[in-house]
Amino acid sequence: MKLRRILPLLAVFAFSHAASAASTSQAEATLHAAMDAVVPVAERATTTAGLADKLRPILVKYISFDAMTRRAIGPGWRQFTPAQQSDATRLFTTLVIRSYADKYTPGQHATTIYKAATTPAPGRVEIPTTMLYKGTKYSVIYRLEEAEGWKITDIVAEGVSLVANYRAQFDSEFRKGGAAGVLATLQRSVAATK
Repeated sequence: MKLRRILPLLAVFAFSHAASAASTSQAEATLHAAMDAVVPVAERATTTAGLADKLRPILVKYISFDAMTRRAIGPGWRQFTPAQQSDATRLFTTLVIRSYADKYTPGQHATTIYKAATTPAPGRVEIPTTMLYKGTKYSVIYRLEEAEGWKITDIVAEGVSLVANYRAQFDSEFRKGGAAGVLATLQRSVAATK
């Protein structure tokens, strides 16, 4: 009698474990593809001028800037009009891509060592890496989610979440000036990265 109860539970566990392993490998493949696409473009650059424009189509393909922007703005997002949400996403995307491109030093090669991925929740995978860049090792965790295919939704570098870092700034701006205050901050930040 007990065996009849245990067998279905074992089957469910085996199925969920297999599904989790498949999801993990798909997320890992997405991250590898993103890195394989970004690195050659960055390495061919002789200056950082124009690098953001070259990286944009690649990063937009592999990063969910919609999810990142929504989470970076936080609860105030619901008070943005659809037009303001669109503007915020466009500005935040530009800011992140330009900031990423500005950190690159022409002639420097980055080496990434991938570690075992984890699945903190269904449809979510975290992939820890060690990045060696300009003689320094950095701990970077890529958080991916499966919505319309796997996409990166956050990057945690040296324990600091990109989304949480911006969230702290945007929360303050939202309390002071609402959606208009956040958009003004984004516009200033984008202008400063030109």
